[in-house]
Amino acid sequence: PYLTGGRAGGRGRPACDPAIDGGRHRRQMWPMTTRVEIDHRKPSGQPAGEPLRGADRHPEKAKRPDNPIQRKPAWIRVKAPTSPVYRETQALMREHKLVTVCEEAACPNIGECWSQRHATMMIMGETCTRACSFCNVATGVPKALDADEPRRVGDAVAKLGLQHVVITSVDRDDLADGGALHFAETIRAIRAAAPATTVEILTPDFLRKDGALEVVVEARPDVFNHNLETVPGLYPTIRPGARYYHSLRLLDRVKQLDPSIFTKSGIMVGLGEKRIEVLQVMDDLRSADVDFLTIGQYLQPTVKHAAVDRFVTPEEFEDYAKVARGKGFLLVSSTPLTRSSYHADRDFAALRDAREAQLKARGA
Repeated sequence: PYLTGGRAGGRGRPACDPAIDGGRHRRQMWPMTTRVEIDHRKPSGQPAGEPLRGADRHPEKAKRPDNPIQRKPAWIRVKAPTSPVYRETQALMREHKLVTVCEEAACPNIGECWSQRHATMMIMGETCTRACSFCNVATGVPKALDADEPRRVGDAVAKLGLQHVVITSVDRDDLADGGALHFAETIRAIRAAAPATTVEILTPDFLRKDGALEVVVEARPDVFNHNLETVPGLYPTIRPGARYYHSLRLLDRVKQLDPSIFTKSGIMVGLGEKRIEVLQVMDDLRSADVDFLTIGQYLQPTVKHAAVDRFVTPEEFEDYAKVARGKGFLLVSSTPLTRSSYHADRDFAALRDAREAQLKARGA
């Protein structure tokens, strides 16, 4: 959920603007400066089925007041992609008619990841039935599921030669099972096409979809990821269509159904949360026996999305990592540019090593 682009500030805005936040926080505004936009999606005016851009992606946000986009600090800036391998990965996604969350969410790490042939594929279409205020994925009425998509995903994984793959999706509240069977079929298709590849899934919450989780778990992904996204106090404004404790129960239930599956969850910071709230989320996740925690900086996609409250410093991220490790997570990734699937292959290897070390220690 991050897109660069648009003006960093309005004409003549003071450093502390009551129109933005009641003057509670000092925000660095940059009058009449323009940020470079690196948009990895295809240009507008493309045939039907291509990703939407701008206001067309978020019609439900059109009447919201603008939140000026702040200039990013030096520790968050990334280089534009130039690697030939990046273009090869992009071409392969187009060849197989696959959607990636890397593009749809305009991820800042896309240049690095695609240059290593790592792409997080987003199944079940490019239109989400939810309208979270942080997310850049298009909102609207989705199309029917593509029954051939699981096969194409499996083929792409095999051609990329991936050791580890991450599969995510839009929310599909319109489907009776929330898309659970499609997830399961995709996992099985990857197993058939690339038996040596480990599979990580990042799922929606399957809210009010009885039996859906069991269908996904039965397909035996190696990692089950479901993000809490933020602290519970911010759910009404940041993630209004979801329920914090339902998401916690979902993660807990995965472990009950199959303790061998690694579980993972992540949150964004910089949305106005307090440190004590982040620590409480850590405790809640550990109570659900979650193995892996990710924490990253929220970056505002457009002026119609939730504003960045502040940019959390690298030192604060390291502090969160130390605290989380002390609480018993097998693995923690906490940096400004951490995203759910960033370095996922490397992290999976570290997860396995950490579990083996833990089991040996208990046996001793």
